[in-house]
Amino acid sequence: MPIPTPDEAAPMDPNQPENNVAEAIPEQTSAAAQAALLAGLAEIEADRARSAPTRRPVSPGLEDVLYTRFPVLDHGFVRVVDYMGDDAAVVQAARVSYGRGTKPLREDRGLIRYLMRHRHTTPFEMCELKLHVKLPIFVARQWIRHRMASVNEASARYSVLDREFYLPRAEDLAVQSKDNKQGRGEGLSAEAAARVLGLLRRDAMQVYDSYEQLIEGEGLARELARMDLSLNYYTQWYWKIDLHNLLHFLSLRMDSHAQLEIRVYADQIAALVEQWVPMCYEAFRDYRLGSVQLSAGALEAVRRMLRGEPTTAAEVGLSAREWRELMDVLQRPG
Repeated sequence: MPIPTPDEAAPMDPNQPENNVAEAIPEQTSAAAQAALLAGLAEIEADRARSAPTRRPVSPGLEDVLYTRFPVLDHGFVRVVDYMGDDAAVVQAARVSYGRGTKPLREDRGLIRYLMRHRHTTPFEMCELKLHVKLPIFVARQWIRHRMASVNEASARYSVLDREFYLPRAEDLAVQSKDNKQGRGEGLSAEAAARVLGLLRRDAMQVYDSYEQLIEGEGLARELARMDLSLNYYTQWYWKIDLHNLLHFLSLRMDSHAQLEIRVYADQIAALVEQWVPMCYEAFRDYRLGSVQLSAGALEAVRRMLRGEPTTAAEVGLSAREWRELMDVLQRPG
């Protein structure tokens, strides 16, 4: 099986979903699982073919991609199942008024940016997004730490999981970082990466063989047999969250320090959010993703620098690490 090559730097274009699901089915997938995947595609197309008049606000950008599956990693995906609200819903909640009002669009944009800038979060909670996500179990265990959401996950007590597991790209394999206890360091050599991928593939195939044997050969209950599967196997869930908490999720999981395997999901969701609420996303990008927060001491250091006064970390009460981080932000020598 060839090594999958998802694009880490650029999330999937929301206008370019995966078109040929049959070609994307992994070769180790059983015939029953292949049939289920193709049936799922037919169901998605049927959902997209339906339409109905509505009086509720709609987001044209999100309507265009509703139900569409966007691939992430080698066998995962994200798709929008439902949503509530749009940019105007945030503005309406902030003004506590009825209807869309008569304010010009530029004032709506200004209000949204004011709300984001001053952390008035309640109006953003008036919008909600419901996603269907397929992801490796170890990614799900990180994701579930964001508790302000409603989640319903596929149960391996009720059904048998498919033989689908995640394998990283060779270029994403790396040694443990020497200065970051939870991160990666230098990449593996081509030879080492090939050995690691071989071990990962072999072990994943082996545990699934045992999983099948436990269920079909030994008659073991599914709720017990599932414990034998490794964390790189895929699970699925429906995940519903309001816009405020979704943006918080994105601010953490799009960060360069987040693990790659969850970051690519965040990048794809961010592309969908931008289509859903473009003015809110613009404000989020400017005041969260593209900004930094300064402590009182760091702010005092900046003020002294602007006045041309020499200053040190000790004089403004910063640790050596805080001082290095401030100098990095200001692009000044430490």
